[in-house]
Amino acid sequence: MVNNLTTAHHLRHEPTLSSRLSKLKAVILGEPLASDDDLILPSRDFSQKALVPSFEKYMEMYKRSIEDPASFWSDIASEFYWKKKWGQQVCSENLDIRKGNIHIEWFKGGITNICYNCLDKNIESGNGDKIAVHWEGNEPGLDDSLTYNQLLDRVCQLANYLKDNGVKKGDSVIIYLPMLMELPIAMLACARIGAVHSVVFAGFSADSLVQRIIDCKPKVVITCNAVKRGKKIINLKDIVDSALSESSQNGISVGSCLTYANETAMKKEATKWQKGRDAWWQDVVPEYSTKCDVEWVDAEDPLFLLYTSGSTGKPKGVLHTTGGYMIYTATTFKYAFDYKPSDVYWCTADCGWITGHSYVAYGPLLNGATVVLYEGVPNYPDFGRCWDIVDKYKVTIFYTAPTLVRSLMREGDEYVTRYSRKSLRVLGSVGEPINPSAWRWFFNVVGDSRCPISDTWWQTETGGFMITPLPGAWPQKPGSATFPFFGVQPVIVDEKGKEIEGECSGYLCVKNSWPGAFRTLYGDHERYETTYFSAFPGYYFSGDGCSRDEDGYHWLTGRVDDVINVSGHRIGTAEVESALVSHPQCAEAAVVGVEHEVKGQSIYAFVTPVEGVPYSEDLRKSLVLSVRTNIGAFAAPDKIHWAPGLPKTRSGKIMRRILRKIASKQLDELGDISTLADPHVVKKLIELADS
Repeated sequence: MVNNLTTAHHLRHEPTLSSRLSKLKAVILGEPLASDDDLILPSRDFSQKALVPSFEKYMEMYKRSIEDPASFWSDIASEFYWKKKWGQQVCSENLDIRKGNIHIEWFKGGITNICYNCLDKNIESGNGDKIAVHWEGNEPGLDDSLTYNQLLDRVCQLANYLKDNGVKKGDSVIIYLPMLMELPIAMLACARIGAVHSVVFAGFSADSLVQRIIDCKPKVVITCNAVKRGKKIINLKDIVDSALSESSQNGISVGSCLTYANETAMKKEATKWQKGRDAWWQDVVPEYSTKCDVEWVDAEDPLFLLYTSGSTGKPKGVLHTTGGYMIYTATTFKYAFDYKPSDVYWCTADCGWITGHSYVAYGPLLNGATVVLYEGVPNYPDFGRCWDIVDKYKVTIFYTAPTLVRSLMREGDEYVTRYSRKSLRVLGSVGEPINPSAWRWFFNVVGDSRCPISDTWWQTETGGFMITPLPGAWPQKPGSATFPFFGVQPVIVDEKGKEIEGECSGYLCVKNSWPGAFRTLYGDHERYETTYFSAFPGYYFSGDGCSRDEDGYHWLTGRVDDVINVSGHRIGTAEVESALVSHPQCAEAAVVGVEHEVKGQSIYAFVTPVEGVPYSEDLRKSLVLSVRTNIGAFAAPDKIHWAPGLPKTRSGKIMRRILRKIASKQLDELGDISTLADPHVVKKLIELADS
């Protein structure tokens, strides 16, 4: 049972632990969780060794981070290397669109370099021979490792190559690579010379790559010839060639395409080649010096661009700067995973997403951690591959998505229990809310009831964790992200933007900035302000719904805008609709998200063919292919629902609320349809539901 849990009464919006918790049914870490409603208490042994050993210690640190953020974050920032200290003003911000342009600055005037802090600083502290990266290939038995010394050498060689090819501070470089060691090497090389990297997930289509090339105009594109995921071979170089050709036709020419020869997937001689533009990584990069001077940059100089889906068709170029992001990712990694120098850390995310930036590359390396990278898929050669890797490298911290947890859970316990997993100490969840039953399986089976789960809520835009458990600090509830991280002030507001107290549900906003916050949308500050700061002036609006229970725990309820969260990937409905209507036989399309037991949400598309075109299986396949071609396979609709028409208001607005109910078969919850321009269309859609 919970004992001696005190209630905090410092600030109006501080987290609290209700004394009611002491009356709830609970198990102590190490005991199996029997019910999704039970509390899990940290064991005395775990808490005593934890960085934050109690809720009281958390509250002490949290209170200071809110009342005196400048002092709190300055003390942490001082643990990193700065060529020049920042000025007296640690933070400057305006989050209220009514008071002028939105702006956020942290440590302005401070001069530093994130690559130096990831590598050189760790080497100087005596960790040069420590393993920085274990790489596990797609095929079992294919692996490699790099120490911090070796990683720095590789980074410097690539940095020198980029400089020799005209890349200067502020220039952009697109990285279109699978999970090879060369991916974080490329990110760090760009950061070392002050270039802005834009990693594009190597699952996006040529058209998606074109959009990003045209937007950020890179000096160099870095890719590889192919990748093997499981038994499937994907020809990445062909995709890049197509994108570069189309970009050139749109007036954006890229002078250099550096290609890594991934010969386990495709031989060099089978790779298409353009002389004068293309170069093999292995032929040119190793010729360069392993010494490369650091380009010192201001804390507010850009570090990277990462494009994310929006509720309009064009992807948004989220821009993160150097200093605040560096401090925030390092600190969130350290505390949310209770990181110790002896830990071996594996995050299953791809560096093409923000999780790979913050918690595969930068956050762990800033802490001097040993990181596992895995090129393949979790079910190859069978569903035990994850636990084989955990045992092989003695992984202590395992961070993954609920989609993976649910897919492994469906295959049964035997794929897990045949492996030891005794090294595991902390588990983590990312990308979407994890449902309580999956949480319980993750805890009981994967972690043998020994490992707390850091169920993290955050976004591409936030740069790092915003609401997350701290292992050992307080009781956990399956499915709850629990309490805010240091410096983060989440508020739940109603439709009018009024903050709601106590137990409630509403829109999740954040007041005041935090160091890891994104600074703008590249080339479109107006869209930045409109998308994130206009709905509720004075706050950053996350776009997510949230509930807070009577004990003060936060429960994320998903997107409230037109963005679908598929396997942790945010996909704009407008993007998918645009891809569908680009098909010559599609007159109109409307896309909604529906619940999916593995993916969290799946994409459900209502499609109206052009007049005279019959519904057919060939057309269905062709429409799905159109989305795969325009965006990528991960955005392909799971269901095409034929629609002779769409439910619209008299002003022409599509009523997606009704479409969601039809897609989810909640036909008794359609509500009033008499206000539609043509109410009869709803009946026709219901009749075609299973066609």
